[in-house]
Amino acid sequence: MFKTRNGRKKTVADSYLELIRQFPLRPIRSEAELDDAIRLINLLLDKGRLDSGARDYLDVLSNLVEDYEEKHHPIPPSTDAEMLAFLLETKHLKQNQLARETGIAASTISEVLAGTRELTRGQIAKLSAFFHVEPGVFMSTAN
Repeated sequence: MFKTRNGRKKTVADSYLELIRQFPLRPIRSEAELDDAIRLINLLLDKGRLDSGARDYLDVLSNLVEDYEEKHHPIPPSTDAEMLAFLLETKHLKQNQLARETGIAASTISEVLAGTRELTRGQIAKLSAFFHVEPGVFMSTAN
């Protein structure tokens, strides 16, 4: 038990302290530490229901993994063509079906997918409304 700034008593879940002893929360500095952290995250997630201490620990450890991966394994932004292809595949749509549904010419969709044409703002608005995604997913810097 410890006292908070306002003088209230608070307990730290035993699971949190046990996890700290097992794998201290500190910046991840190597691929081996990353592998160990991911292994522990998976073990915690496989348990299903966690108490508040284990959930807090998992939250912080996940943030440490994310920080390391963003620095050492950045994911480049996708192009409009890659995003459109992904959305078409996810929805199991053909180009001509998308053209009918959005009013965008099939030839335009084909050219965007081939990477020879960029989407206009109007086309982005139609696609984002159709796929229920934010317009920003089509405004990549990778083009």
